[in-house]
Amino acid sequence: MKFKLLNENALMPKRATEFSAGLDLFACIDEDVRIEPKESAPIHTKVAAQMPPKTAGFIFARSGLAVSKGLAPINCVGVIDEDYRGEIIVVLYNHSENTAVIKNHDRVAQLVIMPVLYEDACLAESLDETKRGVGGFGSTGR
Repeated sequence: MKFKLLNENALMPKRATEFSAGLDLFACIDEDVRIEPKESAPIHTKVAAQMPPKTAGFIFARSGLAVSKGLAPINCVGVIDEDYRGEIIVVLYNHSENTAVIKNHDRVAQLVIMPVLYEDACLAESLDETKRGVGGFGSTGR
C-alpha cells in the first residue's frame, strides 16, 4: 500500500504487531493540541494514502487512547475513499471530563483497509423474504 509523507516530520503508518488489523496513525503537529471535555479538534497526520483497488480505509479509535483519555474519532469511524489522495486528518472528540493533550507523534487512530463492493442502488417493488423479516431492534434476542 502506498503512503506519501506530506511533511518531513510525518511518521509512516505502521502496525504495532505483526497481526495488528490496523496501521497506527501518528499526529504530526507543531505544538500540543488540547482537547477540552466534550469538545473536538482536528489532528493532522501529514500523511496521504492510495488505497488498493476495490478497498477503502476505515479510521477507528485506538482502544488505549479511548480508555486512558476518552478520545475517539468524532464520527465514530472515518472513511477514506479509494479515490481520495489528500491528507488524513483525524478529528478526535473528548468524551471524558478531563482536558486531553495530544503531542507530536502520539498515536491517534488506526487505519484498517477493507474491501468495498461498488453496487449501484436500484429501486425495487419488493425485497426477498427472510426468516427475520422486518424484526428490528432486539428482535433476534428472544
